[in-house]
Amino acid sequence: MSVNTRLRHGGKILADQLALRECEAVFCVAGESFLPALDGLYDHHSIKTVTCRHEGGAAIMAEAYGKMTGRPSVCFVTRGPGATNASLGAHIALQDSTPMILMIGQVQREFLDREAFQEVDFRTMYRPLAKWVAQVEDVRRIPEYVNRAWLTAMSGRPGPVVLVFPEDVLFDEADVQDLPPVDVPDVVAPPHTAASVIDFFNGAKQPVIIVGGSGWSERLRVRIAQFAARNNLPVVAEFRCQDYMDNAHDNYIGDLGISTGPELAEMVHSSDRILCIGARLGELPTRKYSLIEAPIPNARLFHVHSDIGELGKVYKPDVAVNATSASFFSTIEDLKLECSADWADWTRRGREAYLKHSTLIDDHSAFTNEQVIDWLQSHLPPDTIVASGSGISSGVLHRFYRYGAAYRTQLAPIAGSMGYSVPAGISAKLYAPNRKVVVVCGDGCFMMTAQELATAAQLQLELLVVVINNSVLGTIRKHQERHYPKRVIATDLLNPDFAKFAESFGGLGRAARSIEEFAEAYQDSKEFRGISLIDVQVDKERYIDSLV
Repeated sequence: MSVNTRLRHGGKILADQLALRECEAVFCVAGESFLPALDGLYDHHSIKTVTCRHEGGAAIMAEAYGKMTGRPSVCFVTRGPGATNASLGAHIALQDSTPMILMIGQVQREFLDREAFQEVDFRTMYRPLAKWVAQVEDVRRIPEYVNRAWLTAMSGRPGPVVLVFPEDVLFDEADVQDLPPVDVPDVVAPPHTAASVIDFFNGAKQPVIIVGGSGWSERLRVRIAQFAARNNLPVVAEFRCQDYMDNAHDNYIGDLGISTGPELAEMVHSSDRILCIGARLGELPTRKYSLIEAPIPNARLFHVHSDIGELGKVYKPDVAVNATSASFFSTIEDLKLECSADWADWTRRGREAYLKHSTLIDDHSAFTNEQVIDWLQSHLPPDTIVASGSGISSGVLHRFYRYGAAYRTQLAPIAGSMGYSVPAGISAKLYAPNRKVVVVCGDGCFMMTAQELATAAQLQLELLVVVINNSVLGTIRKHQERHYPKRVIATDLLNPDFAKFAESFGGLGRAARSIEEFAEAYQDSKEFRGISLIDVQVDKERYIDSLV
């Protein structure tokens, strides 16, 4: 056990606890309310301290880094506007089940509850957005709070934790013992799990496996493929979990989300057994709880989740197993189900429907988003990390891009947040500097966090940003045309010259108005060392006509 016998200020004690937990990255917008924490980080070169341009971007970077590593990343923000800006990343971490710790500087203790400058009651504000919110009011208890925050962020269903530090607590000095990290205990599947699986599938005619949630890994990706192949079972990925299984595998039949094909939707709805591993089965992947009816499912449900609070929360399962996905698979590793031969045609039907739905039939009458995604699918290295946000462009990406070579090649917000793509791409490149990272986003999504290109430039990252530019908020326009046709308001966009914008940060900027120009621009980006941006200028009127 590490014992410290010298006085340290609170910021130093805090930074030392992060280092003990092998925290890899801290994302921040510097503020005076946590200056001692910055001073503490100065001595820890093993922790990447990343200066961001907006707290929303910083919090997204922390969430995305946690998603890549499966371990908490840290975001530091100052009180008031800094902390309110950062709520975006906390909400994403909550809905995406991502471990993350948000640390907020607060006003001095003696000024609390006076509405001092930039004071907010963060314990009230963040209560619905985090697993736990605490205010640290004694410098000697910093190790205790950090340890609990780390365990809470990682345990059960992972998620965000918020720690609030009054400014004077970080300046206070103490001779306090460090608290070494504690391993998060595994939630182990009971011994009878394999027998329960056998009994559950007995007599099934149209079974489906749905995978999702957090705690996944490359090893689990291989295990689900082996189990599905051995038993002729079709596997469906939950929304934005498409890289949980190799999309080239014969048992993968698509994803439940904004790009779900009609055949897949019908298969899920008509299935008689659903083995759900790790996923929550939320509103979007179930199409407002219609593909799988709530609270009593239209199929028998076997639900596996690491958080006991998720079992029966919305759906009444026939079998509930409180376990991590890894523990569950360890109990069924070599399981061969008796009925498996009967499911081959059912699985083949799903696979054929997926291949048809995800294959572009292009008439080449105009330059489209679909052409760009199809081209990227054919030319990007298989282990490329593709970061995306929300909007029409992400739906096209989900439909036509097939994730293959590795886990965490898809980096996207299950919470559906705009502005996610650029900060997430930065985190991905920091985590995996030797892998290609491509950001794919719409013009509306890009402009919400476009200033973080400055962060990428400062870090000297090689990052390719593909902006699908149709000068319209596509998803909202789609709903607008459907519900209030010809009454358009608030969805048209006036954009800057995106190529010049990238060049202003020392990057490479290119515009593309055809797939040939896009291919040339991509080749230029391969030879450039830094930020590259391709402004994909698709036809606005053709796009809008397709919505009507």
